[in-house]
This record gives sequence, C-alpha cells and structure tokens, in this order.
Amino acid sequence: MRDMDRRTFLLSTGRWLAVASLAPAVSGCARALRWSESQGRTVSEEDVGTTATTSSEASTTSTTGSVTSSGSTSSTAAAPIPDLVVIRGDSPDKNVRAALAKLGGMERFVEPDARVVVKPNVLTGRPPEYATTTNPIVVATVVRLCLEAGAAEVTVLDYPTSSPRAAFKESGLAQAVGEAGGKLKYLSSRNFERVEIPEGEAITSWPLVSDVLEADTFINLPIAKTHGLAGLTLAMKNLMGIMGDPRSQIHLDYPKKITDLNTVVKPHLVILDAYRVLMRNGPTGGNLGDVEMPKTVVAGTSQVAIDAYGATIMGWRPSDLPSLVEAAGRGLGEIELSRYRVVEGTA
Repeated sequence: MRDMDRRTFLLSTGRWLAVASLAPAVSGCARALRWSESQGRTVSEEDVGTTATTSSEASTTSTTGSVTSSGSTSSTAAAPIPDLVVIRGDSPDKNVRAALAKLGGMERFVEPDARVVVKPNVLTGRPPEYATTTNPIVVATVVRLCLEAGAAEVTVLDYPTSSPRAAFKESGLAQAVGEAGGKLKYLSSRNFERVEIPEGEAITSWPLVSDVLEADTFINLPIAKTHGLAGLTLAMKNLMGIMGDPRSQIHLDYPKKITDLNTVVKPHLVILDAYRVLMRNGPTGGNLGDVEMPKTVVAGTSQVAIDAYGATIMGWRPSDLPSLVEAAGRGLGEIELSRYRVVEGTA
C-alpha cells in the first residue's frame, strides 16, 4: 500500500483486515452498538465459542446467528468476536496471549510483512514496580505476537517528558523490546508532521508522529494510572504521546481536545495494561504504596470501550471522566458497558 493511501485509511476509519468480517460491523474503530441488554452482557470464559440461540436476541442484531425471514436463528452460527476481553492472571505474558486469542488472534490485526507501530506509556524512567510506564513484559509480548503473525518490523515509540533514552532504559523497556525482536525509536521534533483534524472543535490540526500515520498496524498500549489534571490516563490520553509540542496545551479544555485527537487517530488494536496500576499520585508516581496489582489486561478495538472498562478497574464510573462523556457525546463509542459484549477469563 502506498504511504498516502495507508495514512488516509488510518486517519479516517482504521484499517480492518479480512478476518474482520467475522466480527460485528464497525464504524471507525468502534463497533456498531446495537446490542440488547441481554447481549451486551459480561460472559465468562466458558461462554466463548458458544452460540446465542434465542429468537429475541436474533431480532436485535445481525451478528449473532443467521436470522431467517421469520426471525428464527440458526443453532450452528458461531458466536461473535467480543468487543472487550478481560483476562486476569499471575503472568502478564499469558494474560496478553489469552486476550488476543479471544479477540481472534494477532493475525486479525497484523498481516504478513506489515509495518507495526506500538505505543506504550513511557512518561518518564521508573522501574516497572512503580506502575509509571507500561509493563515491559506486556510490551515485549505484544512485539513477539506481531512478529509471530508475520510482521516485517515492529517499532516501539513514545515521546517522554524526560530523556527518551533514559526513560526507556530505566523502565526496562529498552531491554525488553530488544530481546523481543522489536525496534525502539527515540523521537525528536523531526519525527512529527502537521495533520488536519476535520472534526476538531478545540484543535483543528496538530503535529503527529509520522511513523504512526504510515504504519500498517497501530497498537495503543497504555497503562492504567491516575492523573492530576485528567483524572485518569488510559487509552484515549495515551495518544498524547504521539503529539508534538506544545502538547502541554492539551490539558487546557482537555476533554474536548483529547476527543478531537481521537476523532482522527484510531488505533487498530488497544491493550490496556492493568497488571500494576497507579492508584494515587499519578501520572509519575514514585511511591510503591500508591501501586495496586489487579493483574489484569483489557483488549479491544474501541478506545472509549477500553477506557470505560479501565475506569472501573480504577474505582471510577465511566461517567465520572469528562473526557469519556465528551467522546461518547460525539459518537466515538458508548460508555455504558452493558452495551458491549465483554468476555472475562483467567490465564
């Protein structure tokens, strides 16, 4: 795919692979949310791979079973791929692998010879025990999964507030990415180009990392943390790391501006690292007493859905986050979790 074609597709609706036909219909990165209360439920790991067979359920969606003219449902239809997968367990590696398997495998998002960009949260350099940066094991596992799916290269990048080399080294991410076979990119002002934001209300253009615009697959890999200005930093806010300066201005009228950004950049895959979470004094932390260990990973394709679930892990209601309310109001996704098919399990 030519660079301009790839860029245009990423910035408009996201680049969905052929296997996406197995999933519910999508609009941008968010799934079409036409679930009834019974279908937008949380299901257990044992429910995965089973079928939804009631006529009332079939009448409200075209993604569960095959609906006949009389409204009956085929008993042999496969269950749809979930909107969100939540996996808990003692191994970050196994959690990520289990979550991706339930989403249809990394092959759903990464084609052979693809160029992949992975964006963790690397705000500043601290060891992973402090939950300031995305867990190195989680990042390394995602890199390996991409390469196992046939990616030609996997680039890991962020734009830390401190020295990029020091932040990646002290967090353990430099070593983890190298051992997994990925490539680190330390960003500078030369790596950004201005992009128009047609649906922007507070910002109508901004310099963004060109690597993200040119990638075949863009994976957002945030960690769950509190934030003194935004309340929480999850998936939507993690995209600030692909913004050029003066990005500090985003914190003024933050809900509207971060939503503006999320109208134009829509990752193909989002994986929230909640193995360790920073419950207080975020986003930088520095006190182990502020860290809790849900030992959880949440994976999906909608930034808003991920953040809605991530908020509950942090003890918040999705409606408590003004940025999520703003995003939902502008059609980027639902914040009512009953609207999604959520699969939970252990690894």
